[in-house]
Amino acid sequence: MDRVGLPPAPRRTGSACSRSEHDTGSREERALQSSVYAVEAEVEGSHWWFRGRRRLVADVIRTLGVPRTAAVLDVGSGTGTNLRLLRELDFRDVTAVDASEDAIRFCDEKGLGPVLQGDICALPCPDDTYDLILATDIIEHIDDDAQALAELHRVLRPGGTAILTVPAFPSLWGLQDRVSHHRRRYRRRELEGRIAQAGLSLRRSFYFNYLLFLPIWLARQCIERFGVELESENQVNTPVLNRILGWIFTLDVRTAPRIHPFFGVSLLALAQREASAETRP
Repeated sequence: MDRVGLPPAPRRTGSACSRSEHDTGSREERALQSSVYAVEAEVEGSHWWFRGRRRLVADVIRTLGVPRTAAVLDVGSGTGTNLRLLRELDFRDVTAVDASEDAIRFCDEKGLGPVLQGDICALPCPDDTYDLILATDIIEHIDDDAQALAELHRVLRPGGTAILTVPAFPSLWGLQDRVSHHRRRYRRRELEGRIAQAGLSLRRSFYFNYLLFLPIWLARQCIERFGVELESENQVNTPVLNRILGWIFTLDVRTAPRIHPFFGVSLLALAQREASAETRP
């Protein structure tokens, strides 16, 4: 998740699967993660990034023609931004999973729960269960992203689809990636290769947040070069800026799926589990 203006630090799934060998799980680190969740819980309903990404994901779901009775899994629910979207779209069979007790608590407090506690690399879900999976800004936190994608394959029903979003372009690496405990940023072909490795078929992929690519790159260069002290890029925001960036990002997410820009701060992919011979018409 990336921003100038700037979206709150994305959550971390926080389990053995998602931690690197250098993670200590210190008291200070846990306190930092709790503060990140608290910020996200406060702003996800109105922040330009979350609102725009919800709009994009909603458009993709409508394009897929997923019925409202479909079984849906939201992986890495964080403080509930996708659960808010699924409720607005009137999905009735929704399962949510997150490894963080803080995230689960915030979802419960908002009335968006219940959320199961679990790891994306070992989901507490049966095989062949879900018609649609949302995994938005999750796998970049995972050391073994191939295993995470293999788990999505396992729990998808044949013919089911996963909507993935990830941060893009390693050249954009900066403060927010470090604060958010990202392991990597992706290029399009790299993500497509990971999807194929997991046995999933790529339906489509495209970069988005392309209109703000240059401002975000410049802002990150300035933060790094001049040693600007920020706990999070989320500190660089005001109501007026949030409104302006919201207008820009709305235009962005409306146009990116149509024009398929060759760059962007983020990347979306649709990965499908092939229907078995028994389930084909």
